[in-house]
Amino acid sequence: MMHVKHTWPTSDADLVVAMSGVAVRRGASTLVHSIDWQVELDERWVVLGPNGAGKTTLLRLAGAELHPSSGVVDVLGARLGRTDVFELRPRIGFCSAAVAGRVPARERVRDLVVSAGYAVLGRWRESYEPIDTGRADALLAAFGVGSLGDRAFGTLSEGERKRVLIARALMTDPELLLLDEPAAGLDLGGREDLVARLGELAMDPDSPAMVLVTHHVEEIPAGFTHALLVRDGAVVAQGLIDDVLTADTLSATFGQPLTLDRVDDRYFARRATRS
Repeated sequence: MMHVKHTWPTSDADLVVAMSGVAVRRGASTLVHSIDWQVELDERWVVLGPNGAGKTTLLRLAGAELHPSSGVVDVLGARLGRTDVFELRPRIGFCSAAVAGRVPARERVRDLVVSAGYAVLGRWRESYEPIDTGRADALLAAFGVGSLGDRAFGTLSEGERKRVLIARALMTDPELLLLDEPAAGLDLGGREDLVARLGELAMDPDSPAMVLVTHHVEEIPAGFTHALLVRDGAVVAQGLIDDVLTADTLSATFGQPLTLDRVDDRYFARRATRS
C-alpha cells in the first residue's frame, strides 16, 4: 500500500488536533492503527476512504467522543484521558447522522439550534437571550433554512436536516468543526448547494478549523486545504490536498484503478477504462 506523508513544523499553540501512534480496538477488531495526524487552527481537512476505513472513528476521537486504546490524542490542547470531556465538547461543533438520530421528531428547529449552547439536544427549561435566538436564526439563514425555525425537526427533508444540524454545530462558535458525511443522501441539487455553502464557510478566515469525512471526492468543497486518505484503519496519504489527492493515491485508497479530474477547485473521480 502506498504511504505518502508530509510533515511541517508547527507550534503546540497552533494545534487543534494531534494524534500520535493512535489505535482503537474493539474485541478482536482493530478499527484504526498507527495513526499520526495533526490539524492546525487555519486548516480545513477532508478525510477520505471507503466504508470501514476508520473515518468516523477518527472523527469521534477528534470530537472527544471516543478514547484511543493506545497512543495519544490531544484536542484543543487537552489530552484525552486526562481532561473532562464534558467541558471540552462544547468547544467542538459536531454534525453526524448519529446526532440526527437522537433528535426528538417534535423538536422545534430553532430550539434545537439554540440548545447547543447547553450541549443538550432540545430545549427544556433553559433561558436564552434574544442574542442567542438571533444567532440561531442567522445561522439557519446562512445555510438556506432560515424559514424553518418554527418547524418540527421530524417534518424536514434529509437535506434540510443536514443544514439545520450544521447550523447547530456552529451555534457555540466552536474552535473545531467536525462534519461526518454532510452531503450523504442528498440529491444532486441539494448536494451542490450544500457543498457551495460549505466552501464559503471554509474560505472564511474567521471560520474554525474544519474536518469533513466523505466517501466521494465530488463532495469536497472548494477551500479545503488538506486531505487524509485512509484504508483498513491506516493512513494511505496525508498532507496538502494538492500534493496528496492524486489518481494514484485515490486508487490505492479504494483498491481499484481510478482517474481524477479537477475543475474549478472541485474534484471528480471515475474508474479508469481499460485500453
